[in-house]
Amino acid sequence: MGSMHTGLEEEKNGFERMARYYAERAAGEAGLIVTGGIAPNRAGWVAPFGAKMSTGKEAKKHKVITDAVHAEGGHICMQILHTGRYAYHPFAVAPSKLRSPITPFTPKALSEKGIESTIQDFVNCAAYAIEAGYDGVEIMGSEGYLINQFIAAKTNQRTDHWGGSYENRTRFPLEIIRRTRERIGRGPIIIYRLSMLDLVEEGSTWEEVLQLALAVEKAGASVINTGIGWHEARIPTIATMVPRAEFTWVTKRLMGKVGIPLITTNRINNAATAEKVLADSCADMVSMARPFLADPELVKKSREGKENTVNTCIACNQSCLDHVFDRKVASCLVNPRACFETVYKEEEAKNKKKVAVVGAGPSGLTCAITLAQRGHEVSLYEKHPEIGGQFLYASRIPGKEEFRETLRYYRTMLDQWPITVHLNSEFKMNQAKDFDEVVISTGVRPRIPSIPGMDHENVVDYAQVLEGKVKIGQRVAIIGAGGIGFDMASFLGHPSMDKEEFEAFWGVTRDESVRGGLESHTLEIKNPRVLTMLKRSPGKAGKDLGKTTGWIHRETLRKLGVVQMSSVEYIKIDDKGLYIRHQGEEKCLEVAHIVICAGQESVNELAESLQSMGSKVHLIGGALKAGEIDAARAIREGYELALKL
Repeated sequence: MGSMHTGLEEEKNGFERMARYYAERAAGEAGLIVTGGIAPNRAGWVAPFGAKMSTGKEAKKHKVITDAVHAEGGHICMQILHTGRYAYHPFAVAPSKLRSPITPFTPKALSEKGIESTIQDFVNCAAYAIEAGYDGVEIMGSEGYLINQFIAAKTNQRTDHWGGSYENRTRFPLEIIRRTRERIGRGPIIIYRLSMLDLVEEGSTWEEVLQLALAVEKAGASVINTGIGWHEARIPTIATMVPRAEFTWVTKRLMGKVGIPLITTNRINNAATAEKVLADSCADMVSMARPFLADPELVKKSREGKENTVNTCIACNQSCLDHVFDRKVASCLVNPRACFETVYKEEEAKNKKKVAVVGAGPSGLTCAITLAQRGHEVSLYEKHPEIGGQFLYASRIPGKEEFRETLRYYRTMLDQWPITVHLNSEFKMNQAKDFDEVVISTGVRPRIPSIPGMDHENVVDYAQVLEGKVKIGQRVAIIGAGGIGFDMASFLGHPSMDKEEFEAFWGVTRDESVRGGLESHTLEIKNPRVLTMLKRSPGKAGKDLGKTTGWIHRETLRKLGVVQMSSVEYIKIDDKGLYIRHQGEEKCLEVAHIVICAGQESVNELAESLQSMGSKVHLIGGALKAGEIDAARAIREGYELALKL
């Protein structure tokens, strides 16, 4: 289980919560767990008062974690991470005084004395980790953090013996490893996370990566883990549109070159993919982080031949990384219990009830399954022939195919638990008397703006397009520039990409001589349509997209040549097209179709009627609150309601 900061590290009672979180993953048969990053000193904090281990008192707090993991038969290493110039605080330090493009603080350049002190802090941190009961440490040398900043000429402009030549720039990590091994002895594990593909200009060549890997082994590392891309790199490395196991070729070319085990990582989200990676000799071990958020029993279920019951990570980042970068506790869109194991009590219901759940979108499905697991008698009603709601639409968007995994999981759970499923069935008001409680999860419908000519035959909403009810022409106007508008532009603009196309589109090269693995020229995918995306409000399109993925969607549309217009006034629609006023000028967009992606409105009329009859009614998901679709909120509401009833 790979390292991932959860935000519990800084929470009140966070160590007790982390103990439960990691222990459940150990019980689920994760072979080795690596914690989120712990700073070796104050300068290394991720943010003010972030997780740090520089005293015995701080180390002692971790004992509850290591004891819990070992009680389940697991093993756990602590990651030591110094942020360097990526720090979100004014005490930031780095090899050189160069501010990163993703943080607001300019770091102080470390003096030679400061470098020696920092190395010693790494060593002391490792010793404290062993004292706290950890089986070893992972030294974070990738993703653009401090150690990586020393290695790359891009961020190391020193002229002393810690800069200049590659040998000088790599002295910092090698001294940390060597002195750590001397301090903790031969027994504990030392994992070194090596940046094998920087994906930034002036990054390392493959020859340099190999040189460092050999030196890392000689310095005393037990295992080498794979790091892909810096945080400031403008190439997706873990988001859902990245093909599965996309970067395992990077680790594979190091196989056989060193004598210690290699770990590969990034977008490996199920056992079948992991097994293929190992069978193809890409690595000795596979690391997964977010997949263990989605399902703590991922390995155990797969080993027992129950892979269909695994709640698979869809790499959306919405509740994990987006939360962490907003200083919130991480969780998981498809598993809201993740990191809240001590908060949510999954207990058998004392008072068993008959419950009707109306609507089989993500919120309703989560609610129905959780209710059944607690012992309630559940009937699920869905007016469409398929379950899934908005997830059915999402799964049809290029790069969001992983959403099909969640639909597969839901179908499996409906078969596994005693839930009576009624498809193609609308819940009638007179049926409410047969149930103790009625849950309304009827979701949303497209919101249709008021524009003269809106009833024209060439005006369609996003649902009609994604359901394949209309054949869209070559010139299209998309009204709405939120998440659905971006999805529609992707849907109409390009097909899904295989690995070769993905690398060419984003400029990833396998040429070993190219620094950072970053190609200057990228593939131009010919957009089969002329797309114009419009919005009434000022400002850039997609401003409310995910914190860690929004830039990917914006860059994708830029590469596809989608025209984006804001502060648009809609005048009318007729046979010629869409008439608008933009920047004081009236014009007609001569388009074949106008696709409405202007938000949603709740479908909750049934709830109002049932409430007037005195029925016990509960609203969740889109039926409770529309606006931009928030699947994480919808699923969490379904889960929480099921625990309360």
